[in-house]
Amino acid sequence: MNRIFFFFVLALASFLAIKCGSGNQKENQNDKMASNKTDTVVISRGVNSRGIGRFKEVKLTHPLNEDMIAKAQLIFNAKCTACHKLTTEKLVGPGWKGVTDRREPEWIMNFITNTQVMLDKDLAAQADLVTCLVRMPNQDLSDEQARQMLEFMRKNDGKN
Repeated sequence: MNRIFFFFVLALASFLAIKCGSGNQKENQNDKMASNKTDTVVISRGVNSRGIGRFKEVKLTHPLNEDMIAKAQLIFNAKCTACHKLTTEKLVGPGWKGVTDRREPEWIMNFITNTQVMLDKDLAAQADLVTCLVRMPNQDLSDEQARQMLEFMRKNDGKN
């Protein structure tokens, strides 16, 4: 047990050392972020919480689109169940329950379709990464499939 704890602490320290880098690198990152406003994203819902990607506005359906949800269920079963649960429980990735309350629809769509950039630059995605410790692989979903997944998540959260 002590060995496992030691290796975990060592791995975490290594990750933090690599992530933090030197002060000069951090200053360069801050300069870069100042010059590219799309890199600056807040964690909470608000003006700058749409993530990084092409989705600036997502029109939601009312009531939910059951055809989209049925298609998304197939995608979820094929690509998502290995890492995500529909509850709040973390598996490999975070549980999906409440995701549409925590994140804007645009953020969700940008994360699904622009995963690696979001993990590299978006503060909310990075916070999830610290919790999960595993980068989500690109699932290669089309914009239409990503929108179907958003509708599925909305249904999972009891939206109508």
